[in-house]
Amino acid sequence: MPLTRKDYLKANFALALSSLPLANLFSKPSVSWQYQPGEVKTGGVKMIEIDGGYKVWTKKVGNGKIKVLTLHGGPGCTHEYFECFEDFLPQEGIEFYYYDQLGSEYSDKPDNKKLWNIERFTEEVEQVRKGLGLEDFYLYGQSWGGMLSIEYALKYGKNLKGLIISNMTASIPSYLKYVNELRDKFPAATVKMMEQYEAKEQWDAKEYQDLLINELYNKHICRIVPWPEPVTRMFKHLAAPVYNTMQGNNEFVVTGTFKDWDRWNDLHKIANKTLLLVGRYDSMRVADIEKMKSLIPNSRMHVCENGSHLSMWDDQENYFKYLLAYFKDVEKGSF
Repeated sequence: MPLTRKDYLKANFALALSSLPLANLFSKPSVSWQYQPGEVKTGGVKMIEIDGGYKVWTKKVGNGKIKVLTLHGGPGCTHEYFECFEDFLPQEGIEFYYYDQLGSEYSDKPDNKKLWNIERFTEEVEQVRKGLGLEDFYLYGQSWGGMLSIEYALKYGKNLKGLIISNMTASIPSYLKYVNELRDKFPAATVKMMEQYEAKEQWDAKEYQDLLINELYNKHICRIVPWPEPVTRMFKHLAAPVYNTMQGNNEFVVTGTFKDWDRWNDLHKIANKTLLLVGRYDSMRVADIEKMKSLIPNSRMHVCENGSHLSMWDDQENYFKYLLAYFKDVEKGSF
């Protein structure tokens, strides 16, 4: 009787089993982690308690000896617009941490305006560092996060291996001067219409927001239109109470708690190896970032020629080339 296909498969399976050591048939599958009694895996998420009993959200991405804590902008934005980092950093052995600051979407949101100031946020970063057990690490700050990273480096620079200040000048007055120069280049009819809404303090009016998005955001914040989904999601989650308290209701007139922030005279005190990044079409003046380079002793500066304020999105090729080269050079001692 000829062998059927079923008989053939059965015979070959039995033959394969007979060639395996008996121990292999009953051995436990190998895993790359060890279970600890009582431990619950969270995908890298860790809530860290800070002063006041509040908790802030963090998440570890990747594994590596290079460790980076990220500080998002805003104030009141979220980590979400950093999600593109996942396509560039872990592959190079870089372990980085998302962190939503107090008041932001994934962290506690206390209703207390007294909390929204630079000094308290600086101490919060230090508490998060301790909560994550980070030593000799890199601090990355973008926009408002860049301002916060400057404050941290001036007070706690001894904890840092390196500092990245992305898309941020050294003072709010400097920012205001430039962003209003950009506004002066808007069409006259647009400026006139914006002024009408501003006079009535109708900051949230759809027409005003549309003008702001078309003339400022799409040209100087993120030049990819429509915006990448993580950017859109981040803006949907913007914590208005934090933003309005620290910045104010208007992009062009800062009235909040950080309106007088100015660190030009203190930049020479930053001793850390520092990378400065800016977009050619940024809402920050390129010449300001060049000035920062001249004042921070151990620094380098790059312009993302196709980028704006979110250069990690609209000029990824250059942005991550400069960022990864910085990590590589600091690690091998050639910075």
